[in-house]
Amino acid sequence: MKRFEELIAWQKARALTKAILQATKPGEFSKNYSLVSQIQRAAVSIMANIAEGFEPNRRTEFHQFLSIAKSSSAEVRSHLYVALDVGYLKPQEFQLLHDQADEVGRILGGLRQTVAKQRGEALRGPEALSKKH
Repeated sequence: MKRFEELIAWQKARALTKAILQATKPGEFSKNYSLVSQIQRAAVSIMANIAEGFEPNRRTEFHQFLSIAKSSSAEVRSHLYVALDVGYLKPQEFQLLHDQADEVGRILGGLRQTVAKQRGEALRGPEALSKKH
């Protein structure tokens, strides 16, 4: 892949961010500026860290940025519980958003494992790859 926009993880994070932004617009939720800011920034952070880590094209940095993005997906899920508990989200809305955030986190976890494996192979050098075959 040549562009971060091609990554499924980034595409899913983009969809999550859009859903979070839409969910925080109406009603009482929009009036809680602190919580709205926190959850929106966490969602945007997922996308941004995937993109930022991908661009240098170095596995070690990408793995680190994916870890940060995964942490931000957990932060989104945590903020969603607050929004549910105080009545800003209906249970169905909460579940949809939580499921999206959880999916993004799982995808990021898988991508991190793939990058870690590639990073390990790169550290061992080409001779290590040829021994596998």
